Amino acid sequence: MKKFLKWILGFFALVGGTAAIISTQKKKEHDKKVKENEEKIKKVQVKTTQVQQQKSETKKAINQQKKKVAKAKTQVKNTGNAKKVTQNFEKKYRKPGRPKKQS
Repeated sequence: MKKFLKWILGFFALVGGTAAIISTQKKKEHDKKVKENEEKIKKVQVKTTQVQQQKSETKKAINQQKKKVAKAKTQVKNTGNAKKVTQNFEKKYRKPGRPKKQS
């Protein structure tokens, strides 16, 4: 009976040992995958910071251009009144039958 118990104990020790070896191998693979993922995360974070910097620079450039356009618009005279005057002049003084001016 003692031999039988030793055999059973030996069998369980063998199964436990193989399970321990398999689990350590899987843990190593898991750790390797985790490290790879961390490296990928770092690369993505670097890229996102670069994109954020480019985005802020682009926003600054857009704002500067908007300011330039607004300043230029304030310096340009309104031509609406002049157009009305020329239309009134054409209505008053153009000879009938003469072709209209192409604009």
